Amino acid sequence: MDLKTIPAIFETLRLAPPAKLTLLDGHCFTPLHYPPMPPDIDALILNIDSQELASQIKKVLLAVYPENHLVKIVENQKWEEKRLADLQLSTFDLHPVTFYIPSLGEGTSFESFAEITAHLRAPDGCPWDKEQTHQTLRKRLLEEAYETISAIDANNVNEMREEFGDLLLQIVLNAQIASESNEFNFTQIVQHIYDKIIRRHPHVFGDLKVNDVNGVLQNWERLKEKERGNKKENKGILDGVPISLPALSQAQEYQDRAARVGFDWKELDGVLDKVKEEIEEIKKAESDFEIASEIGDLFFVLVNLARWKNVDAESALRNTNMKFKKRFAHVEKRAKEQNKKLSDTTLEEMDSFWNEAKSLGL
Repeated sequence: MDLKTIPAIFETLRLAPPAKLTLLDGHCFTPLHYPPMPPDIDALILNIDSQELASQIKKVLLAVYPENHLVKIVENQKWEEKRLADLQLSTFDLHPVTFYIPSLGEGTSFESFAEITAHLRAPDGCPWDKEQTHQTLRKRLLEEAYETISAIDANNVNEMREEFGDLLLQIVLNAQIASESNEFNFTQIVQHIYDKIIRRHPHVFGDLKVNDVNGVLQNWERLKEKERGNKKENKGILDGVPISLPALSQAQEYQDRAARVGFDWKELDGVLDKVKEEIEEIKKAESDFEIASEIGDLFFVLVNLARWKNVDAESALRNTNMKFKKRFAHVEKRAKEQNKKLSDTTLEEMDSFWNEAKSLGL
């Protein structure tokens, strides 16, 4: 389509041309899974010449735009409006048509989010944000990560949406701080992880064939080993696991990585036998040091048992902690209803309240 026809499209729509506009050829959507334009800018998608292409564009747009988003279909000097979910070319002949996609409004693109984050650090920004460094934000990043995990564990969709946003703010704010001192910028962060995903998924973006998830993970470790060799780093397979991870998560990641290169029991019975062995060693331990060491070994092998059963050990213990908290809160509540302090409540009474909590599904 001749770009000189763009004003004619807006004349047909009886709309003033927007100050910002994205122009795309419809055929660029053919291989896509995600819209290639920021949703806070109006877009024209040109040269849509088949029902199949229209359906593909609709599928891609639905990854970002709501089903009831109104799209205008323009052909020559005619146009009609449809919900995105109902988008098709049934009204017109299959001549090349244009889709006009109105924006989702201010604050719906990553670019707009990066702008307000940069504004926080600008001379006319927020005094608190202007004082932050990578080091001062470290604690907040960790807190936001745990709050996000809590939302996931609770399977609370609304909280997940909010916490993912808070977590994203920490990442973008750190990128802004880095860009101000010419360390790196967000584009470089994206480029690095983009290249890494392509490189580590040759079974998706290349011609490598793998049979299952185990094949994917084994090839992943081979690629990482090759990368370490190319960097000439004297690091082992386990060196990339963060020291600051919670102990259960760290143990499971160590075991996962070792298993990918064949360091693992052949069957579950070996793990169960090791659990029994560690329990016996705890019974035989005499000094405080020996007891602590053997309990640590038991935790480690229990994590391995969780791994064999495809259970995330950290999440499993976190869920049990929350279950304990709810049930004990019920014990406290029932004691209070009887005008008793917990310290004055017998173990038998607390056990009764505890079992009551279980029967209530707490």
